[in-house]
Amino acid sequence: MHFLDQAKIFIKSGAGGPGAVSFRREKYIEMGGPDGGDGGRGADVVFEAVPALNTLIDFRYSQHFKAPRGAHGMGKDRTGASAKPLVIKVPVGTQILSEDKEEILADLTEEGERMVFLEGGLGGRGNASYKSSTNRAPRQHQPGEPGEEMWVWLRLKLLADVGLVGLPNAGKSTFLNAVANTKAKVGAYAFTTIAPKLGVVRHKGREFVLADIPGLIEGAADGKGIGDRFLGHIERCRVLIHLIDIEGEDPKEALKTVEEELAAYGEGLEDKPRLVALNKLDLVDEELFEAFADELKAEGVQEVFPISGATGDGIPEMLDAVLRYLPEKKTGAPGSADVDEVDDEDWSPI
Repeated sequence: MHFLDQAKIFIKSGAGGPGAVSFRREKYIEMGGPDGGDGGRGADVVFEAVPALNTLIDFRYSQHFKAPRGAHGMGKDRTGASAKPLVIKVPVGTQILSEDKEEILADLTEEGERMVFLEGGLGGRGNASYKSSTNRAPRQHQPGEPGEEMWVWLRLKLLADVGLVGLPNAGKSTFLNAVANTKAKVGAYAFTTIAPKLGVVRHKGREFVLADIPGLIEGAADGKGIGDRFLGHIERCRVLIHLIDIEGEDPKEALKTVEEELAAYGEGLEDKPRLVALNKLDLVDEELFEAFADELKAEGVQEVFPISGATGDGIPEMLDAVLRYLPEKKTGAPGSADVDEVDDEDWSPI
């Protein structure tokens, strides 16, 4: 299944049903009077956050959602049935934005959270409701109120406790595979990761969700490489792990490049706690690590973790540090599936 984190859809709530114009006609009953019932209420448009989803791909193919209208009133004072709500299922962490993307209208961050987004129209009055002492045979009635309609943007921000950042080919996918039950693609070239991936990490009786996003390069905020569009998926993280390839470019420059892109993106990412790790320790000697670690500490990094995603060296110590930034107990995880490995079942967003 492909990953999609933005979609534009049209939604419309149901109109109310019209009231009825009817008169009682029964044998041996003279001047039975009006008995037209009211119309039913139109259907609401409801958004529901469900845990089984972590992509908006279904909304690429279904973009118009129109709720049914209420049933019309009938004779014998029968009120029309109200229409059932139209429930649109979205992943946990979905934001609903205005058409111009300037306003956040809703933010669904809890599993099972439901929100009535557009209310259905009220049903119209039947002629029985107009009866009075001076108006014994009214023929007026009301049509149902129209429903509400609008275009909105859906934007998904994956819920994760910890985010992985770094330059392309820093070993983020290898690290994710080493600490979580995932099968992220790994390759000896840049941008093997082209969409965010999630994994659940279990360490010392605790568990947390780790998010891996595509690598950042200089100018990502201006659209270079894959750009910074996926940084929104780590906005909710409590702590960031910055992986630096000890065999790649100058670690000091790598640190500077990523930090500048995070600051350019904003949204509080520059203020989040960081854990800096020099990765691929198995390919260099300890002396080189110490030299690079001293350079990073000179740039203000308090602690540098030596790790190897390939061999697992240093990873337990890194995870110990992560736990310091998380709540004491976490009873559940927002999600554990790799977004590229969600079961491709027949599913509809409604």
